[in-house]
Amino acid sequence: MNLNRIAIIGGSGLEKLDIFQSFETMNPLTEYGYCSSPILMGKIAGKEVFFVSRHGFDHQITPTHVNNRAHIQAISDLNCDAIIATTACGSLRQEIKPGDLVFPNQVIDFTRFRKNTFFDNFDNGNIQHIPFADPFNEELNDKLSQIASELNTPHHHHKTVVTIEGPRFSSRAESHMFRQWGADIINMSTAPEVILANERQIPYAAVAMSTDYDCWRKEEEAVNMEAVFKVFKENASKVTSLLKALLISKI
Repeated sequence: MNLNRIAIIGGSGLEKLDIFQSFETMNPLTEYGYCSSPILMGKIAGKEVFFVSRHGFDHQITPTHVNNRAHIQAISDLNCDAIIATTACGSLRQEIKPGDLVFPNQVIDFTRFRKNTFFDNFDNGNIQHIPFADPFNEELNDKLSQIASELNTPHHHHKTVVTIEGPRFSSRAESHMFRQWGADIINMSTAPEVILANERQIPYAAVAMSTDYDCWRKEEEAVNMEAVFKVFKENASKVTSLLKALLISKI
């Protein structure tokens, strides 16, 4: 890949990403409205980097009401070569421990109320049914895994993420169901973000940080927001270091 313009979508715990020495801001109005935050624009190792905060800089926007179409359309209008999205997630597998990073390659969309396509109609014969067998960019995932190994950061590759509507967490029955479906991690943000990125043909990868074991393990306290942010705050430097190393590498 030859990536010169990269978009980063910051999720829970990384609403404000401290990677720029200097930056400019822009607030583009797309046909789908504004993004959750102004877009920060800076240069790192000769690459142009654009950062948008998924839930807003103050985390004021709930998962259901994130304007994903505005985010992906703005990134597309900026001619970005790829998207790296960060997200907190719950672990559905014993081996994925709190603080570990996960690079999913499959997604299950269990959301209900979100705009999940740019193709609201098929006017003028513009029939669109995009391929979605492999939603995440494998080359980006491999690069992230390689860098994580070089940084000695515990991580997991080739995993499945299930995205729920939120803002509530899962019931125990739901958590066990998702495990039976083959999901390895659970969050509230990857869908429909990755779907829309595929519709705009922008390579997409996710850096997910495990913050908890959801609620499938009875010996663990069920997930709560305070615990999620505590773990993410303690481990956010892993994500920041990974992103910086990715941006200065040859990709």
